Amino acid sequence: MSTYMPKAGDIVRKWYVIDAAGKPMGKVAVEAAKLLRGKHKAIFTPHADCGDHVIIINAEKAVLTGNKLDQKMYYRHTGYIGHLKEVKYSTLMKTKPELAMSLAVKGMIPDTVIGRKALTRLRVVKGAEHAHAAQKPEAWEF
Repeated sequence: MSTYMPKAGDIVRKWYVIDAAGKPMGKVAVEAAKLLRGKHKAIFTPHADCGDHVIIINAEKAVLTGNKLDQKMYYRHTGYIGHLKEVKYSTLMKTKPELAMSLAVKGMIPDTVIGRKALTRLRVVKGAEHAHAAQKPEAWEF
């Protein structure tokens, strides 16, 4: 008996919606990363991209536990010498909650070709309305 290896044409991609309102950001990111990679499927294979599409709604209402709002920083570099920019997560969650959530999910996806392809299937929305109703996404509860 040989091990089943899914082909690219055999993979059926579904759409899921995760509501982040009142839930810790890390827990939401773990579930989104699991769905993006396809680890919830019985046909999961590490070397094949068999993940699904994920829409995270209410990113602005996600909760950061402990003192992370005041102590955690988001760093980016402009490319010029000495131009390292830092922003507290309290400011980031007010201005760009989509970026904060997508960074959390990105940190849980492997930095490979498959991981970068999986991140293209992630959509993060600030509020409760999203523009992907035509795909008939299912609600994912955890």
